[in-house]
Amino acid sequence: MDDAVVIGSGPNGMAAAVTLARAGLSVRVLEKEDSIGGAARTLPLTLSGFRHDVGAAIHPLALASPFFRAFELDRRIQLTVPDVSYAQPLAGAAGATAYRSLGRTAAELGRDGSAWARLFGPLVHHIDSVTDFTANQMLRLPRSPVTAARFGLRALEQGSPLWNVRFREARAPALLTGVIGHSIGRIPSLASAAVGLVLAAHGHARGWPVPIGGSQAIIDAMADDLVAHGGVIETGVEVTDLRELAGARIVIADTSARALARIGRSVLPRRYARRLDRLKYGDGVAKVDFALSGPVPWAYEPARRSPTVHLGGTRREIRAAEAAVASGVTAEAPYVLVSQPTIVDPSRAPAGRHVLWAYIHVPHGSAHDPTADVMRMVESAAPGFRDLVLASNAYTAHQLERLDPNLVGGDISAGAITLPQLIARPRLSPHPWRTPVRGVYLGSSSTPPASGVHGLSGFYAARLALRDICDLATPDLRLR
Repeated sequence: MDDAVVIGSGPNGMAAAVTLARAGLSVRVLEKEDSIGGAARTLPLTLSGFRHDVGAAIHPLALASPFFRAFELDRRIQLTVPDVSYAQPLAGAAGATAYRSLGRTAAELGRDGSAWARLFGPLVHHIDSVTDFTANQMLRLPRSPVTAARFGLRALEQGSPLWNVRFREARAPALLTGVIGHSIGRIPSLASAAVGLVLAAHGHARGWPVPIGGSQAIIDAMADDLVAHGGVIETGVEVTDLRELAGARIVIADTSARALARIGRSVLPRRYARRLDRLKYGDGVAKVDFALSGPVPWAYEPARRSPTVHLGGTRREIRAAEAAVASGVTAEAPYVLVSQPTIVDPSRAPAGRHVLWAYIHVPHGSAHDPTADVMRMVESAAPGFRDLVLASNAYTAHQLERLDPNLVGGDISAGAITLPQLIARPRLSPHPWRTPVRGVYLGSSSTPPASGVHGLSGFYAARLALRDICDLATPDLRLR
């Protein structure tokens, strides 16, 4: 039997496997599907020659994650960092743009430019301290208490009724609300504000990189490293009972908390299994992929240069749309997150063609097809979009869970992003990745630091396992 078995081959599972293999352990990754990567896969979902990311296509944490920095991801794959991190079209040809340059962003935000600069300047200038505080479990004392305090005060402001105090116009708050919307849930709230501030700060610090060839490139880089260090990957293998892996010294589950409770019933203490089952899942996303005959003709010109575009209107309008979803209703004018990676990575489509994916937020487990909503919202901001559509493929929130079981009810975070669940995920502990069963760990987004393609949940689980079981230090992950 192998020293270690990792269940699941998403970014967290692969990060765990790489870390364990680099420490000299024999490692086997077991993946239920026929291909590796989970929601980070890149697949031909529409027409031949068009490659679409199942989940995120743009990766704000690819250059910021402590794991990916230690792994030297930027030396293993090609990442392009556009000048525009994200754009927010508004009525007509108006809008707002978050450039990688904080100064340029502020200069174009009119009377709110200085307020934007004051909001983000301290975070951008101390981005590594922000990452240290937010990418680790928040129960740990921050290495930079001043930066943590600055971040906390800003999250308190933007997560409360005070969120408009510093702004005088509509564009800056709309721009910020668009990125806050990534969190999925009622806004304003402390948790959603924290997510939005982190993403926006990274947008100005290191940018929002796009992996050339799709998100699969990130997974393949980790798979190559794992195999080079003796690891084995098996696809089409479903683990239904942890007793199947009884011979392994270490088991790390890159599964939802609910799935670990199910496959671990025979060995996990009942109290812990109940705690896993009690982790609350949030509202879902419903996603549609498009194969296009040309680039999207956004009325707001900077959106034509932005791989990420947020639709939904003003801060007030996005807030109303998210409130509708939280109350169990699909909004008539939903918040839409649009990704158009081929404007910087033409390799994903035939010459002159483009791919685009977009999702809307929907109630948990919804069977609502998002295609008409997305078509309407994009067309309103980019007249003529409909004429470009060659083919489309949609997934409801319910279908996304079938595509990747970690997306419970379409919840892309494997557990709702709320303040209590950022602190106790899945339980209150200085080491939430460790289960009560010796050698068994949870290393998915159901543990800190929650959602995002960062590999950290799996890395933290593996690092803890090496210390607990093998009395080994964290290995060197650098490319050699």
